[in-house]
Amino acid sequence: MNRLVPISEASKLLGVSVPTLRRWEAEGRLIPEHTSGNHRRYDMLKLKPELFRATEDSRKTLAYARVSSHDQKDDLERQKQVLELYCAQQGWTFELISDLGSGMNYYRKGLKRLLNDILAGNVGRLVITHKDRLLRFGAELVFSICEAKQVEVVIVNKGEDTTFEEDLATDVLEIITVFSARLYGSRSRKNKKLLDGVKKAVEESQA
Repeated sequence: MNRLVPISEASKLLGVSVPTLRRWEAEGRLIPEHTSGNHRRYDMLKLKPELFRATEDSRKTLAYARVSSHDQKDDLERQKQVLELYCAQQGWTFELISDLGSGMNYYRKGLKRLLNDILAGNVGRLVITHKDRLLRFGAELVFSICEAKQVEVVIVNKGEDTTFEEDLATDVLEIITVFSARLYGSRSRKNKKLLDGVKKAVEESQA
């Protein structure tokens, strides 16, 4: 609900008449806000904060897990278990969203669902094992959106992500694959040789 409401709506929410509100204002017991057009608006967060506590409590907790590739499914299950255990220990009812895809992919189904829920005001808390589970680059932008929408962000593991090197290598290989498809089309042997060399170096670094 809106924090700032006109006098007619404020009287209904407070259970008093409009003349009573005007009298309280004249007595200095109630100080309304004023719009640029000099219309009275009453701040219900100050007058009846329990209305907003109920709204906040109704917002859900989302737990989000992600891995980059199919061969990391064991790590995905580990993330899910960590999130489930942590949320249960806190006594939170939650929904779990999981993604299988690159940390550089902004169009993952789970991530899009998560962002849509946050922007719609349906989320009160976001729980992740590590900030890089959201995005490899750009997680801070998501955190800024959460802050603007008053979503609490809980990062279970604030230390180094133990799978960073593997994930980063997988992400690099994905980028190479995408650019390979484009550059191969140009029939440039030089481009093909260059990309094959980079891809081989990345794969060897994973061995």
